[in-house]
Amino acid sequence: MRIDEVRHPDRQPWGKPLDGVRVLAAEQMQALPYATQLMAHLGADVVKVEHPTRGESGRGARPVVVDEQRREVGATYLRNNLGKRSIGLDLKRPEGVDLFKRLVPHFDVVGENFKSGTMERLGLGYEVLSQIEPRIVMVSISGFGNTVETPYAAWPAYAPIAEAMAGFYEANRRPDENVRAIVAGALGDIGSGMFAAIGVLAALRHREATGLGQYVDLSMYDAMLAMDDMVPFMWSMGAGLPQKGGKGFGIIEGYACKDGHFVIEVIREPQFKLLAKAIGRPEWCDDPRFETRAQWDEYKESLIRPAIEAWASDKTKLEACFELADAGVAAGPSNEAADIRADEHVRRRDMLLEVDRPDAEDPFLVVGNPVKLSRVAEGPLRSFPRLNQHTDEVLRETLGIDDAELAGLRESGVIG
Repeated sequence: MRIDEVRHPDRQPWGKPLDGVRVLAAEQMQALPYATQLMAHLGADVVKVEHPTRGESGRGARPVVVDEQRREVGATYLRNNLGKRSIGLDLKRPEGVDLFKRLVPHFDVVGENFKSGTMERLGLGYEVLSQIEPRIVMVSISGFGNTVETPYAAWPAYAPIAEAMAGFYEANRRPDENVRAIVAGALGDIGSGMFAAIGVLAALRHREATGLGQYVDLSMYDAMLAMDDMVPFMWSMGAGLPQKGGKGFGIIEGYACKDGHFVIEVIREPQFKLLAKAIGRPEWCDDPRFETRAQWDEYKESLIRPAIEAWASDKTKLEACFELADAGVAAGPSNEAADIRADEHVRRRDMLLEVDRPDAEDPFLVVGNPVKLSRVAEGPLRSFPRLNQHTDEVLRETLGIDDAELAGLRESGVIG
């Protein structure tokens, strides 16, 4: 789907659900930019505050696209900023802080994802902003939060740090293996962004009832603990439960086939019997060696893997998974980028968006909006903004700043 298309226009009789909601986002990299892009997908007007000469740090990621200004724009920025407007504003200058404060009453939400305490040090913490506009909803995403004293308050954090601390990397680590960082891309960022978006929507709903805004404080560490279904709960069950290597939980493994690998999850004894029949080993259904999932561990590599991979050796990963699914066994292909791009599900669900590149004929692809609504159409979206692209537009329409004041602010370096 191209970003300038509208899919299912019959689903949009009343506009998008966040039409009229305005978000002022002092954001960088991925966690908050993902949350605010999700809100932009749903109709919010997101104004992104960036440093007027450097832009935000996500612009420095790799790989890059070269924009109309001949600036390199990094992949992290490209994937998280569709539909937004960019204003260049130097928040380290008093004049920039003052201009930010002037903007606040014209917005519903202020967002930031700097290190804990940064906004307070700039004079832009929630206590200050709520005095300016009591209805403002402010959301912060940081490694360890801003509202509770924590031993990690001074730590910088990216997604793998929060993922590691929440136990994701230990659950399936074999005793003889090193920790492998990054279990699922930027899980720590995306998960934190989703919780932040939920918190903002809840605070806006609460404001409808009370007339007051509030502070939404999101710790990436907290978000990862909330998403880690296994480690905190299962390990706390204690006595005798193996704590590493995925032992005793069942078969959750990847297997080789003709064109790659696929993953199977069999975590109940009746499911094992379905698997045994599907791969041509019905005799295993009555074999005492496979009566319980705890017993499967002993034979995972010596018997189960060779049998599954022999069965799958003449099958593609999709063929193997379709056969297993027909037999009632949960399985999925371990996809590479080309597989995802060719996936019919991905195409039908509009989960890859084509964005024109200023520096090449072929578009680049950005992940689409996973929130599907029955009455609301998807698209159209604006492309990612150039640095400072909307500075004059936003300041004119929001604050009524005239050309002379804009020129003075630009000359002094406050805006870009």
